[in-house]
Formats: sequence, structure tokens, C-alpha cells
Amino acid sequence: MSKRKQHAPEFKAKVVLEALKGEETAAELASRFGVQSTMIHQWKRALLEGASGVFERGGRKKPEIDEEQVKELHAKIGELAVANSFLERKLKPWGGK
Repeated sequence: MSKRKQHAPEFKAKVVLEALKGEETAAELASRFGVQSTMIHQWKRALLEGASGVFERGGRKKPEIDEEQVKELHAKIGELAVANSFLERKLKPWGGK
């Protein structure tokens, strides 16, 4: 069994904009772009449902912060700072910093 093909957002937008023009049917666009017509309908529906988000106040939504990852990164920064300090002290006798 083959894997599903992943299409780039730019490609999806291009196909949907062509569909919105209405110059070709979904079947014609599907043939031209090599996708199923049902995918074109799904992408078109998704665009129309999410279009109001473009005009929301404040622009794009802020990305969600993963608190657990922040804690892990702060711990790693601490480890690296300690290692850096240790190496700096060890290098001083040989003319380092």
C-alpha cells in the first residue's frame, strides 16, 4: 500500500484559488494538478471556513508555549553555563581568557 501524498500549503492554495475562479470544474482541476476532486472540495471548504481568521484583530495567533519544553531548555542552558564556567577556569593557567 502506498503512502498518502503530502501537498505543500502553497500548492493547496494555488489549486483552491483556481477552483474559486470557477473557470474550470473540480474534475478538470483534479486532472490538471494530479489530485482527487474530493481533495479540492475539502481544501476549498477549509479555506472558506478559515478565511475570517485572516481579518482577526491582532493578526496571527501567538504560538502556544510548551511549558515542559521551556523547562527542559532552561535546564540545558544551566548545564552548558556550568560546563562553560568549568572549562574557563581550567584554561586560565594556560593563558586562556
